[in-house]
Amino acid sequence: MTLKPLAVRIPKEIEEEILKVVEREKLDKATAVRTLLELGIAEWRKQTALELLRDGKATFAKAAEMAKLSLWEFADLVKQRNVEWVRYTPEEIEKEIREASA
Repeated sequence: MTLKPLAVRIPKEIEEEILKVVEREKLDKATAVRTLLELGIAEWRKQTALELLRDGKATFAKAAEMAKLSLWEFADLVKQRNVEWVRYTPEEIEKEIREASA
């Protein structure tokens, strides 16, 4: 992995939180910030993928890919976060079942 420098201004409160991570995890500040950024980006990807799935703007498979999760991992995430994404009414589901069994 190639590391690139990044200069950013942060509020004092965030710096204090970073220092707590540094102390608890026994990391240097740069590693702690990198780790927190990676966690934040991973969470952002998941949240964005869930929103797109919920809004019907991405298929289940595409959303899982965007979240960088396997289909099974993404299915677990959808269940954990209680995301409704199926757009069928109960009547449509019954019709599909009748047609599939005919």
